[in-house]
Amino acid sequence: MEILLSPPIAFLLYIPLVLVITQVGKTLAGPEHPNEMKSSVYGSGEEAQTYLAAPGYKPFFLIAFFFAILHLGMLVLGTGQLNLTTGAFLVGLIMALLALVLG
Repeated sequence: MEILLSPPIAFLLYIPLVLVITQVGKTLAGPEHPNEMKSSVYGSGEEAQTYLAAPGYKPFFLIAFFFAILHLGMLVLGTGQLNLTTGAFLVGLIMALLALVLG
């Protein structure tokens, strides 16, 4: 019974299961009736915008750096022992996170 828990065997067993569930879902959904209203963009009852917004990557990189510093810092602190060096590292980590948050 443990062979069923190995990832390759479980993967091969789940493929037919997913295909069966997909086919059952398609038959329950009924036939398609495409029209222009169904394929139009929905904007909660409002007219769709005609231009694309491009805010840039600055907000994304701030959040990405925050979580990268936070997670890697906690990984380093979690694998070390509690001493003066890790305390100094923790203070530096807090200062780096504050610098990112305050901008």
